[in-house]
Parts: sequence; C-alpha cells; structure tokens
Amino acid sequence: MAVAQRALVTHKTETRTQETRTQETLRELAGKAAPVTLAGDKILPVLPPFEPLLPGGLRRGTTVTVSGSLGLALAVIAGPSQAGAWCAAVGFPSLGLVAAAEAGIALERFPMVADPGDDWATVVGALLEAFDVVLLKAPAGGATRRLEARARERGAVLVVAGDWPGADVHLSVARSEWEGLGDGHGHLQGHRLEVVATGRRAAARERRADIWLGQACVGAQLPENAT
Repeated sequence: MAVAQRALVTHKTETRTQETRTQETLRELAGKAAPVTLAGDKILPVLPPFEPLLPGGLRRGTTVTVSGSLGLALAVIAGPSQAGAWCAAVGFPSLGLVAAAEAGIALERFPMVADPGDDWATVVGALLEAFDVVLLKAPAGGATRRLEARARERGAVLVVAGDWPGADVHLSVARSEWEGLGDGHGHLQGHRLEVVATGRRAAARERRADIWLGQACVGAQLPENAT
C-alpha cells in the first residue's frame, strides 16, 4: 500500500512538473510572438489558389475547419506563415518538420505541441493569446465555445482539422486525384483536390476551387477520427 501511495505521489509530481514546463514554454513562445500578433492586419493573406475559397484571406477572430486532408490544412496556414505570421500546431504527433517546411511554413515561427494531453484546451487558449494562427486537431469534445471566444477576443485564427461546431468557414474535399502514377508505375507527383468552402454569414455562399498539393503533402491525410 505504501509503495502504491509513493508511486501515485511520484506520478502526480512528475505530471505537475511537466505541466509547469509546458506553461513556461508557452509563456516564452507567447512573448516572442506577441509583437507580431498585435501589429497584424485584420485579414491574413492566403496563397493564391485559396483566394476563390477565402476571398481576401483569413479573417482574424474566426474559426476555419478543414476536412479530408492534413496537407490541405497546412497549405491554408502556409499563406499567413509566408507573410510573417506566427503559427502553431497542436495535437499532430505524426506531423514532421520536413512536411511543414515543404508545405511552405516558416519553421522559425511554427512551434508544434504534439501531445497536449488532457489539458489541451489550456494549451490552445494560451497559444491563441499571442499567435496569429493555431492549427488544432479536433478533440473529442468540450471547450469549443470558449476557444472560439478567445480567438475572437485576441484576433487569432483557429484552423481545426476535423469537425468543429459553429465554425465560420468549412473547407472540405469533394474530389481528389493522385497524379504521377501511370498503369501502376511511376512516382507520385502530387494530389489534386476539388475543395468546397461553405460557412456562415459572408461565407454562406458555396465556393469551389481546385487545389494542387505537391510532393510535400503526398500521404498527409487526416487521422480517421479527424475527418
């Protein structure tokens, strides 16, 4: 019994230590990102292929969902990143730096929290305080309204891979084609997607566009529970 109690105390202590380190890291990142965020415009630019889907760009304070392709989600945030925005990713343990860099994201302004644990809402909330764009894998549930409110308050854009009730804009894949394979031979060159944009208010009218994802995004599909 005594051994079990000591083990429990040790586990709780290690958990608190890890949470403290995470909070310290987030505060450090927030301190670096805050000047850029506060100086930002009301709309963040997107890459040219996304302009028909997101006229003008990503509006600060909104939530955008992306279904069907993690590569598509990375391409969405590549525009703001290339324009100097600070972006972050939460909940993608399999997302590597190479894939992010090849998607056009500036790694020096793109921290990734692979596994935020049970305290994911606190982690995302802290990032929304200072970062321009936060890419999040849709969690099982809870805290959605609070995080939406935080994004609106801080002027950040929350990009969610998967379902998210009440999102302002939803991007989904209507059709996809892999290119580069002929009769079972050759190498994959890219992924062509027909993307549909729907949403609320100004984004209520359906829009469609073809998006080409190059080799950087080949195989970057969303996890099953995020589609």
